[in-house]
Amino acid sequence: MLPNRIFCTFAVDMEMIVMPMWAWILFYVLVIVMLMIDLKSFGKKGQHEVGVSEALKMTTVWIVVSLLFCAGIYFFYPGDSHEKALEFLAGYLIEKSLSMDNLFVFLMLFSFFGVQRKYQHEVLFWGIIGALVLRSFFIFAGTAVIARFEWVLGLFGLFLIYTGIKMFWHKGDEHVDPSRNVFVKVFKRFFPVTDQMHDDKFFIKETRKRGDKETGERWLATPLFIALIVIETTDVAFAVDSIPAVFSVSRDPFIVLTSNIFAILGLRALYFALAAIAKYFTYLKYGLGIILSFVGIKMLLEVLWGIEVSTPLSLAFIFVVLALSMLAGRKTINNKQ
Repeated sequence: MLPNRIFCTFAVDMEMIVMPMWAWILFYVLVIVMLMIDLKSFGKKGQHEVGVSEALKMTTVWIVVSLLFCAGIYFFYPGDSHEKALEFLAGYLIEKSLSMDNLFVFLMLFSFFGVQRKYQHEVLFWGIIGALVLRSFFIFAGTAVIARFEWVLGLFGLFLIYTGIKMFWHKGDEHVDPSRNVFVKVFKRFFPVTDQMHDDKFFIKETRKRGDKETGERWLATPLFIALIVIETTDVAFAVDSIPAVFSVSRDPFIVLTSNIFAILGLRALYFALAAIAKYFTYLKYGLGIILSFVGIKMLLEVLWGIEVSTPLSLAFIFVVLALSMLAGRKTINNKQ
């Protein structure tokens, strides 16, 4: 028997909050509609190159839509809506900031596979679709685990502190080596792959010949599809950092999921805007290291000593760190000029 409600079980002032099924359906419908608009706004697939101005406009649209959704939480969320809106903003800001660093990895991947700029938006579109599915699964699984074993938050906290400290020494090209991707190696063992790009196609048909005679046809995967596999599996690695970080500001699966998804929905547009804003990210990794360490310490304080850092304070800290890292990058540029 299917339940008519999805129960989001988490403690808020010793009460249990239930999110109605229509709220989840409305969210996913909104996501699908926005993705279709996003795809159409970037033109017919494979037929035009996304410009910086166009990407910046679409990035702005995504941010506005996210803020409107946050306003909807503030006005309509059942129970302590003000706090939930702040949790959404904090989760959105954490995920957005971590995602900005990940975009440089995507840039490296496209360069590695030789994917032309006008075909990159197609890969990113399907990459985001896959991320929606995978992250939804991870967040629901994480919520279930935390509900049963709250001490797992302590492990999340230690991991985030370790990751935050590591950010101070890592280099942008250390995230992933496409040639060593396990999923790509397994895929190539069972499915033939061509070394040649074929415009925006993920698969092509090849006529097999023996001498002058045709012996049949077979499907081949193109480097564009291999790039998609690497991006999808790389996003899983990114989610290992970002999802526990969002759990530091909210235990509500609806807030964790929606803030996470809205943050990555705008990644495709933000990626193409990098040409205009990349120069301001010189010190971003240090800012992200501080943020990850902060949310890790926040988790440990709550699990070990019951000390809770308020959501407004967390939100203010994250915003200030990001702003300072961007200002430091800008000041460095001005000094060089």
